[in-house]
Amino acid sequence: MVKRISNQETSRLLAEIGEYLEMEGIPFKPRAYEKAAQAVGELDKGVSEIYEAGGLKALEGIPGIGASIAKKIEELLQTGRLKYYDELKKKVPVDLSGLRKIEGLGPKSIKKLYEELGIKTIADLEKAARAGKIAKLEHFGAKSEENILKGLDFLKKATGRLLLGAVLPKARLIEKRLGELKEVERIALAGSLRRRKETIGDLDVLVVSKKPKPVMDFFVSMPEVVHISAHGETKSAVKLESGLDVDLRVVPAESYGAALNYFTGSKDHNVTLREMAMAKGWKLNEYGLFKGNKQIAGKTEEELYAALGMDYIEPEMRENTGEIKAAKKHKLPKLIGYGDLLGDLQIQTDWTDGADSIEAYAQAAIQRRHKYIAITDHTKRLAMTGGLDEKKIRKQWAEIDQVQKKIGPKLKILKGTECDILKDGSLDLDDETLSQLDVVGVAVHSHFDLPREEQTRRIIRAIKNPNVDILFHPTGRLIGKREAYDLDMDAIIKAAKETGAVLEIDAMPDRLDLKDEYIRKCVAAGVKLAIDTDAHSIPHLDFLEYGIAQARRGWAQKSDVVNTRPLEAFLKLLKK
Repeated sequence: MVKRISNQETSRLLAEIGEYLEMEGIPFKPRAYEKAAQAVGELDKGVSEIYEAGGLKALEGIPGIGASIAKKIEELLQTGRLKYYDELKKKVPVDLSGLRKIEGLGPKSIKKLYEELGIKTIADLEKAARAGKIAKLEHFGAKSEENILKGLDFLKKATGRLLLGAVLPKARLIEKRLGELKEVERIALAGSLRRRKETIGDLDVLVVSKKPKPVMDFFVSMPEVVHISAHGETKSAVKLESGLDVDLRVVPAESYGAALNYFTGSKDHNVTLREMAMAKGWKLNEYGLFKGNKQIAGKTEEELYAALGMDYIEPEMRENTGEIKAAKKHKLPKLIGYGDLLGDLQIQTDWTDGADSIEAYAQAAIQRRHKYIAITDHTKRLAMTGGLDEKKIRKQWAEIDQVQKKIGPKLKILKGTECDILKDGSLDLDDETLSQLDVVGVAVHSHFDLPREEQTRRIIRAIKNPNVDILFHPTGRLIGKREAYDLDMDAIIKAAKETGAVLEIDAMPDRLDLKDEYIRKCVAAGVKLAIDTDAHSIPHLDFLEYGIAQARRGWAQKSDVVNTRPLEAFLKLLKK
């Protein structure tokens, strides 16, 4: 009998095998397991269901899963254990997933901490760091210990919320399943997910149904459900294996728009709407907009906003930060659309720390109907990624030319870089090389803790270089893992306006960097933006959606984003 092992657990085990192999210095294999873990984590169907339906062959058919790894997944699904994983963990018996949450701790440093100080858990790590033991270790020192303590403090502040990119695919799967039930007339995902917040606390799902019992029964019996909190006629609540709480509510068709508005939020936005209704002598709640006992709006959100004398407000804008005033004056921006991007300007390939080849990315981009992509591998300063020096990047250009010739005019492959910004603001490639690239992106990858003035000055010096086009992931934050570095963003935006530099919205779910408040400042200042995936493997190309959501939360229009333009028009916007 097949064991019900979740995709999340399977993905975790595969990822940790890769990290244990990295500890041992084994080449190539860690990347294969990392790729496999990602593939399983992104499946929209349970890996156990796939195996039940098609056996080992079906597992081998999952992109990124080779024959050897497929057999290990089969063993896990048949026995509930994975001998290979157990053997590796016995050598270094640590809480790998816990320790890896601390920024800067990689597999090899975790192994050293275990061997030198017997550190197995987060608690062990904190005890050793506070006792000053880590500072005395070779290759660590006082600065590493200080950073570990900062990481531990940051971890304690974590809210338990999940990344948008982790929740949305699963939520859509639930929406699809429920939407296919004959008893469901309408369905919508609400809450902070609908507003596309960076992190999600819980999920609200609304349905219209005249026969809700079969819907509720189906909902609470979904394979991801690990706990049922409530199971009623009009409301049920469950907890998923990911830790996400999901509420399902049945609402009347005549109240659908009002309920969707109410459960979408934000709370502050809704309070202001209710106050507007009260000022007219009306009442607004999740059942509708009422004048006395008569419902005057609520079947759709559009009629609700219209009845209150304003234009429809897109969910991403509903944070009570000026959108209601703009809607009343008919001055809302027309937000960038989810299908408006024509290219992706930050992609890492297997020339450095990416998982896939230039040609594989090109073919995948064609499938996604991109018109252009930029290959932007790391530079030599990032030795752990195999960063490219001036000689290697020219070799890469030759490969780009070969692939371009092979694929023809369907897609333009731009020669680019993610050039490292050094401590003093100088760049990791010489100007002669940079001047020959189509797209020059620059980014900070070290010295995150410089004082505010020095960090700001460093970045401004970099974007003032006449060869630099885009500042990648401008604030360096990793959501739930690392704070943004201390920066004067107003000064950065001012310098970008003066120099014509573009600021990136990095769509990687744990970055979403820039924050929405900085995007709004860029829009107000006339600073152009780029939305890129920061892809390190082909599935990451689908992350553009999250970057667009972030842009919409920052009130960006299509004209504010450079890679909404056709190739020639886009290239004209760059410094060169």
